[in-house]
Amino acid sequence: MYEDIRNNKIKTGIIVSIFIVVITLIVYYICMAFDLGYISIVIAVAFSVITAWASYYNSDKIVLSINRAHPATPEEYEKLNNILDGLMVSSGLNHRPRLYVMDDPQPNAFATGRNPENSVICVTTGLLEKMDYYELEGVVAHELSHIKNYDIRLSAVVSVMVGFIVILADWVSRALFWGRGRDDDNRGNPILMLIGLICLILAPIFGQLMQLALSRRREYLADASAVELTRNPDGLISALQKLDADPNELKTANNSTAHMYIVSPFKANARDGKKRKTSLFSTHPSIQDRIEAIRNLK
Repeated sequence: MYEDIRNNKIKTGIIVSIFIVVITLIVYYICMAFDLGYISIVIAVAFSVITAWASYYNSDKIVLSINRAHPATPEEYEKLNNILDGLMVSSGLNHRPRLYVMDDPQPNAFATGRNPENSVICVTTGLLEKMDYYELEGVVAHELSHIKNYDIRLSAVVSVMVGFIVILADWVSRALFWGRGRDDDNRGNPILMLIGLICLILAPIFGQLMQLALSRRREYLADASAVELTRNPDGLISALQKLDADPNELKTANNSTAHMYIVSPFKANARDGKKRKTSLFSTHPSIQDRIEAIRNLK
C-alpha cells in the first residue's frame, strides 16, 4: 500500500516535469515563429510553469466544472453522506472528502483532488437512482480508496494537463491553416507550420502516454481496498455488473477525464448500441477481470 502511494507521488512529479518541458518547447517555437527573439525563452518558461502550478492547485475545481457537478448536501443526499461517514471510520483518513453530484443518467463516479486533505468524491444521479445501499457503498469505498492511495493527485493532474495539450494543439492547428495576426507573411511561416504538424501528431500520443501512466493496477488495488473497507465483496461485484450493463453514455465524457471514473464513461455507440471494445491503451481493466479478482479475495 505505502509503496503504491510513493509510486503515485513519483509519477505525478515526472508527469508535471514532462508537461513543463513539452509546453515550454511548444510555446518557445511558436514565439520564435513570430520573431519575438530571446524573450521567447522567458515567455515559454513562465507560461509552462504558471500553467503547471494552476493545474496542480486547481485540478479538482477544473474537473468539477467540466462535469457541471454541484455539492451533495446532507439534507438532499442523506444516504450518500451517511455511507461516506460510515466508511470514514475504518478508512484511516483524517479529512472527510467533499461530496458532489453530477446530473447524468449513466451510473458512474470519480474521485479527484491534489491530496486527501483537498479531495472530492463525485457521483452521478444515475448511480444514486440505480444502486441499492450496499452497491452504492461499494462504489463510494472504491473512490475513497483512490483518495487514500493518492491516485486522485495523479488522475486530476493528468486530466487537466492532457486537456490543455489538446487545446494548445487545436490552437496551433488553426494558426497553421488560417494564419495568425494581421501580417499575411505569418500565414506561410515554415516554423509555425512545422510546430503545428508536430502538435497535431503528438497531442493524442501524449494523451495516451499520460493515460498509460495511470496503471490498470490502481483499479484492482482500489477494488481490493474497497472490499477491505466494506467487508462486503458482493456489494461491489453487483455494482460493477450494473455499471457494465448500463447502456447510457456520460454526457460530459471526454478522453482527458475518462480514466478518472470507476468504469469508462464511453459505454456504447450511439447508433448501433454496441459496447466499445477494450483496446491496448484502455485505462480500465475489463469488468469481468475485476470481478474475478474480487472473487479471488474471498
